[in-house]
Amino acid sequence: MVPLGGYGGDTPVVAKTGRRFSVNRLSAVSPKGHLRFMVSESRVTADVFIDFPRRLLHNAKRSVYLIVDGHRIHRAKKVQEFVRTSQGKLTLVWLPPYSPELNPDELVWHHVKSQRIGRTVVATKEQRVALARSVLHSLQHNTQIIKRFFYEEHVRYILNRCRVIFFRISISLYSRVAEPG
Repeated sequence: MVPLGGYGGDTPVVAKTGRRFSVNRLSAVSPKGHLRFMVSESRVTADVFIDFPRRLLHNAKRSVYLIVDGHRIHRAKKVQEFVRTSQGKLTLVWLPPYSPELNPDELVWHHVKSQRIGRTVVATKEQRVALARSVLHSLQHNTQIIKRFFYEEHVRYILNRCRVIFFRISISLYSRVAEPG
């Protein structure tokens, strides 16, 4: 039997910087398999958050329904004012407190993290942002995976709701530690 470190009893070394990098991701998914996202290197403020639904509303032919949690940015006065001035094109749908399992966007993040981001060691924040964008772009082109998210037990309610209203997009905000481990 060969020791884990080789014959000389060498301790295996995993190349890792030890530094952590945060990446903020705002994303929106729909039961039709659409994914829209924005990756931000900076702290997400109300202004940054507003920029994302503004992009979603650009050339939208129908109203946009955003699933949001109780994060303070979602409740900010600037955000509420932006929703009011959207003339009914934007509606925020509030999740009950402490219920991330009801948000289909959690499934997006889980998929992205488990498929690539959580398994890749990066040395710089720029590499982390580039990796996040790359993985999200890849998922964006795989509509079948996104559609399957909506058949998960806790988010299936959205498909039932779609029969009553056109439920277009959900959104959530994340700040994640960007290095595995």
